[in-house]
Amino acid sequence: MAVDDKYISYRIYLVAVFIFVMAIAIVVKLTNIQWVEGDYYRKLAKQRTVRNFVIPANKGNIYSADGSLLATSIPNYEIRFDAKAPKTETFEKYVKALSDSLATVLDRPGGYYEQELRKARANKNRYYLIARKLSYTEYVKIKGFPLFNLGAFKGGIIIEQETVRKHPIGKIAERTIGYDRIDPATGVEVGKGIEWAFKSYLNGKDGKILKQKIAKGQWKPIRDVNEVDPQDGYDVISTIDVFIQDIAHHALLKQLEDYEADHGCVVVMDTETGHVKAISNLGRAEDGSYFETTNYAIAESHEPGSTFKLVDLMAILEDKVADTSTVYDSHGGEIRYYGRAVRDSHKGGYGKVSLARGFELSSNTVMVQAVYENYKNNPSKFVNHINGYGLNKTLGLHFKGEGRPYIPQPGDKHWSGTTLPWMAFGYNVSVTPMQTLTLYNAVANNGVMVKPQFVSEIKEWNKTIKKFDTEVINSKICSPETLKKVKAVLQNVVKKGTGSKLYSKDFPMAGKTGTAMVNYSKAGREGMYYASSFVGYFPADHPKYSCIVVVHKPNTSKNNYYGADVAGPVFKRIAQKIFTDAPSTNKIKQLDSKIPKQEISYDKFDKESNKKTNQIPNLKGMPGMDAIALLENLGLKVKVNGVGKVKKQSLQAGQNISKNTIIVLELS
Repeated sequence: MAVDDKYISYRIYLVAVFIFVMAIAIVVKLTNIQWVEGDYYRKLAKQRTVRNFVIPANKGNIYSADGSLLATSIPNYEIRFDAKAPKTETFEKYVKALSDSLATVLDRPGGYYEQELRKARANKNRYYLIARKLSYTEYVKIKGFPLFNLGAFKGGIIIEQETVRKHPIGKIAERTIGYDRIDPATGVEVGKGIEWAFKSYLNGKDGKILKQKIAKGQWKPIRDVNEVDPQDGYDVISTIDVFIQDIAHHALLKQLEDYEADHGCVVVMDTETGHVKAISNLGRAEDGSYFETTNYAIAESHEPGSTFKLVDLMAILEDKVADTSTVYDSHGGEIRYYGRAVRDSHKGGYGKVSLARGFELSSNTVMVQAVYENYKNNPSKFVNHINGYGLNKTLGLHFKGEGRPYIPQPGDKHWSGTTLPWMAFGYNVSVTPMQTLTLYNAVANNGVMVKPQFVSEIKEWNKTIKKFDTEVINSKICSPETLKKVKAVLQNVVKKGTGSKLYSKDFPMAGKTGTAMVNYSKAGREGMYYASSFVGYFPADHPKYSCIVVVHKPNTSKNNYYGADVAGPVFKRIAQKIFTDAPSTNKIKQLDSKIPKQEISYDKFDKESNKKTNQIPNLKGMPGMDAIALLENLGLKVKVNGVGKVKKQSLQAGQNISKNTIIVLELS
């Protein structure tokens, strides 16, 4: 019996020692967790339950040269309810009033919202959805409703904001305006156009908000204020003129539809400044409709055809190896070099004609002879002219994806006996429409070549952050004598040459037609098609704008695939609509004459804008652009929904203006 008692005692001692050791180990571990590894575990717990979330900054707006909105960020709001936040007596006091108020803005009766709010309270739902995709006006109203006006801690309101990019003028110039977004498939930032090229100015600086993880993996803001407030991006003022853009877009669209073409582009540029006033790039979809796809004017480098002959004429006249009066025999419309034929589009040729007349008629045989005879022993001299015009390199535009030109250089492995003559009529070379336009624009601009510009200014409200001045690429592309002769010949192309269908005695235009075969080297020419073009400037005597039109793959069954027939009418329609009262008349309107209706509108706006006031004006019925200018002069920040005239304003007329006040205008 004593032995058993002794054995039991040993067992008790052993258990006690084990428990003691375990207790010490637990104490040591707790001490280690608390004091040695405490910072690590506290940090880990905080990371898993509390996190900083990014608040995207509002992007700056993109405006046209005439003040119209091309792209803007519209804030969308989402409101949720933390049903545990309000005290019981507070919740009961305001739940009925809140429900009735919600019914005035949202699309359900008050009884529904009261039932849902009580259910959320009973289920301890800390993230109940009230509404999403709310406008700023709706958000402000709901934020001021009973209970919610007590804030996040006492009223339980949770506000989340996102911004959506909108193009108020629709699809017009969409490809040039572009985009900047995250590709959902790869998570990589991608973009195009002005949005992408000027994102460092537009995007601003993101803010931060601290959120805590709650039930069901949801996150709720901890405080009613942000850790770091977002800073809005700057506004970008583009060179696009909405009036001219609309004309160019629809003129191109009509011609593409009429000729069932594959794609096309048009660019209108201010001669003196290089400001691109309009650019449209339309490609055909499977259903036959057209929309902005690739920026063909900038990205598509291809053989230009006869529009390249301007290079021939300028080089020849500049080197004085021939003159406009020098006569060439078209040899019945065909001439051969190294076994390959150069043919005129007019069967039988043009007989013996001057160099100027050969250019006006776009004679391949005349222009090729003029180039080959004078430069065959020194082709570098001719090619150096092309390089001097900058056609051998990109223009260095802000946009990515600019097409690379190709100008063969003597001594290259691809240079052959036929290279020089084929270059003379726009083959064996490759340039973009924008490069071609830049050269013709230099002729219109008295020999000064300027870089095409899409943005003129970066602004913060009414303060200029950066101004983009006109950039001169080449201050003198040729001598005044050459320039005078070239201008006369380009005007004669329209008067009595291949562009004679465009001629109007009351509205002088100048330019050059072009018809190029594309993909002609493929076996059997199965992939070959025509690219029709016209490039020039107007009015010819005092150039204000230059313009290029290129239409790819017009339907040849119509038997009209030449530049004068396909691209020329687009050029003429644009020129006449810009400078005349109506497309059917050729009389140039008096651009400087005062229009009574405009004068009255301006006087009214000027009077309003110069009023010294510290109160919100009544803006209803006022044109959107006028309203924005007026409010900005008063020191307000303006957000705009829609286009047209002011339909609603978020702040009532007569309300006092405080610093950094934001007002939202809804336009119709």
